[in-house]
This record gives sequence, C-alpha cells and structure tokens, in this order.
Amino acid sequence: MTELLKKLKGTGVAIVTPFKTDFSIDFSSIKKLVDFVIDGGVNYIVVQGTTGESSTLNEREKIDSRQVVIDSNNGRVPLIIGIGSNDTQSLVSYIKNSDLDGFSAILSVTPYYNKPSQEGLFQHYSAIAETSKLPIILYNVPGRTSCNMEPQTVIRLANYHKNIIGIKEA
Repeated sequence: MTELLKKLKGTGVAIVTPFKTDFSIDFSSIKKLVDFVIDGGVNYIVVQGTTGESSTLNEREKIDSRQVVIDSNNGRVPLIIGIGSNDTQSLVSYIKNSDLDGFSAILSVTPYYNKPSQEGLFQHYSAIAETSKLPIILYNVPGRTSCNMEPQTVIRLANYHKNIIGIKEA
C-alpha cells in the first residue's frame, strides 16, 4: 500500500470519454488522450470518474472503454477507476462482479440524491471497503451530490478501514 501511495502523488488527471458525431465512443481518441496526458507528465489517470461520463455509459461501453485505457496505458502510470452509486447494495455487487484488473484503486463518489447522514456515509463506505480488493479513495463533491462528508467521518473511515487511502475534495 505504501508503494501505491508514493505513485499516487503528483498530478492525476480525470479523463473524459470522447464520442464520435454518431454518439458512439471514439476509442481511437481515447488512445490519443491517454498518450497525451502521460506525455504531458501526469502521475496517474482517473478513468470513468464523473468527468468520464460514467453515469451515462452503458455497461458494454464502460467495459470496452476501460480496456482501451488499460491497453493504451500499458502499465506506464497507475489507473484509478471511478465507481460510485447512491445504491450501496448495487455498488457492492458491481465491485464484486467487475473485472478491475489493471486498476490500482477505486474513486467512489458520495451517494447522490439520497442525502445520507454521516452515519449513512460511514456505512456506505464501510460496505465498499469490506468488499473491494482495491484501495478506496473517497470522493466528496457536495455541489453535485447535495451531501457533504464531514472530516470526522473521513477520519473514522480511515481509522477503521486500512484500504481507504485518500480523499478527493471538490
């Protein structure tokens, strides 16, 4: 875990999912984008975070575009996968049943729309941490989710789950 934390220092970029004029994913542009950001000096890439249109991609599109990023990256920088939901049980199931080979960590947004309590957030992230084989990065974006994870909750989570390794504040 310590080695991963060293690799996740510096600049990380959340990449978009480029589309063609017919609204299909432009896989060729994904390859170019990965090369572009790595050549520009990024230290890690976030794939299918909220910037990457994850909420509007169907499952086949997610799988196919993830694989293009993994192949294009070819192990050059760590990859973080954005996986979030406001439905804890479906999120846990998704993590259990997804092939996440090629990724170093999960970035998971606070549940949106539901406005959970701080205890609800603790339980949500605890379920993810107990399920995931990958380290977890919390993603607190109150302006988009109408939910703010308070510092006390973050500290409690980090103390309770050793695979919770960081937070992205937006």
